[in-house]
Formats: sequence, C-alpha cells, structure tokens
Amino acid sequence: MCLIAFAWQPDQARPLVVAANRDEFHDRPAAAMDWWDDAPDILGGRDLRAGGTWLGSSRRGRFAALTNYREMQQTAEGAPSRGALVADFLRGSLSPRDYAAGVDLERYAGFSLLMFDGREFWFLANRESAGLQRIEPGLHALSNGALDSPWPKVRRAREALDAAMGSDRGTAALLDMMGQTAPAEDAALPDTGVGIELERFLSPIFIRGENYGTRASTALRWGADGRVEMAERRFGPDGEALGESRIEFRSESQGGSR
Repeated sequence: MCLIAFAWQPDQARPLVVAANRDEFHDRPAAAMDWWDDAPDILGGRDLRAGGTWLGSSRRGRFAALTNYREMQQTAEGAPSRGALVADFLRGSLSPRDYAAGVDLERYAGFSLLMFDGREFWFLANRESAGLQRIEPGLHALSNGALDSPWPKVRRAREALDAAMGSDRGTAALLDMMGQTAPAEDAALPDTGVGIELERFLSPIFIRGENYGTRASTALRWGADGRVEMAERRFGPDGEALGESRIEFRSESQGGSR
C-alpha cells in the first residue's frame, strides 16, 4: 500500500473514512478483497506470496493498514513480512498500544502502520518519527514517508478526501478520487534518492505502469453504529480495470453482527 487518505472524527456519526491505493509489481500474486478462509471475521485483500495484507477490517471492530517506506537499501535477508503486522493485529484482541509494544521495530524494513480497535486510532512507524503516536482528529494522508508529509500526492489525496466526503455517492466517490493520474510538477517532487524520472512516475495518486503500478483502490466507511462499508477496485498493467467488489457488515464490537 502506497497511499492512504483518511478522516478520523471520533465524535461524528461516521468516525473513520478511508481511501487507499496499493501500489505493487503486477507479477506479485494477490487475492481480491473477501472474507478470509482461515480467519472468517477478517475482510481484505491478501498477498499470496507472504500471506499478509496491506489493509483490512474485521467483524470484531478492528481496522489496520500499512505503507512501506521508500528507501534505497535492500531489505535484510530473513526480515519478517510487513504485511503480517496488519494481519496479526486484525487477528488479535490487543489494543493498538499493547500490540505496538510487542513489535520489534528493528527487525522490519521501513513501514508505517495504522491501527484502529473500534475505540482508539494509533500510528506506528520505524523510520522518521519512529515509535507510536495517537492519531489526532482530522484529515490525514500517508504515502511512503512520514505521516502528513508535504509530498504532492499526499497533499492532493487529503484535499480530494475532503471533497469526496461531501458526496452522496459513498464509497464510489472515494474510489474515484484515488484514480487521479496527473503527475506532480517537477519542482514539487520530493527527493527520496530514486532519481527524477522515477519520482515523476511515482508522483500521481494513481500509478499506471506496465510492470509496476496501482493494483487496487480501497474505500472504507465506518459508522459509529457499527455499520461498515468496504469497496475495492482492482487493476492490471497500465491501469486495466479487472473488477470491483463491495461488502457491508456490522461490527460485533459495536453491538451488531453481519
């Protein structure tokens, strides 16, 4: 997952709204968003190579999502899968703070992890501003760097989310906003050490490429009454549309069931 825009408004009727893009190599196998066979209360896509996920929610009132850091060094041999951090949080029952306390940050390649347990929303990272912090109410965005970094795509995603939340089209508006393909101006690009051509290629909200690009867009709307809506659009090389799914359920932790 390479871009997540989210609104955290704990005192509102819909406290959590998320729009996200997963960017990955097209030849990395993945399963579409669905309920997991080996964990039937978890809903999300799945990385079929390492078994984890980039974003998911659960009937027990939990949500988590992860982005990787853009860094030049190779992942250390034997490093655990970062996608397992999301999957393990969704499977468990620990609060975000207690879960974070058990994560050995030094074992993993660079990551940022969002965790919501139906009550509290926290952010854990092992690079810039490493450690655990509570998410403040408001609109935020996260890409392959620090939370709310000044990257053009982060700013654009936050602004687009603000506009989409006023739409009566629900998850469709959130998915549409994540399809923007306009690149940033060169003068606004960050310098993450990958060179200007790659910075330019990675700068749109939606990345369209033959070998690497946006594989899935996901939208989530979480109601204070426990009703959850989650939708996913899937893409192949050069942005070819491959399918769309939408699932609604009620979080058991909020007094309901599917």
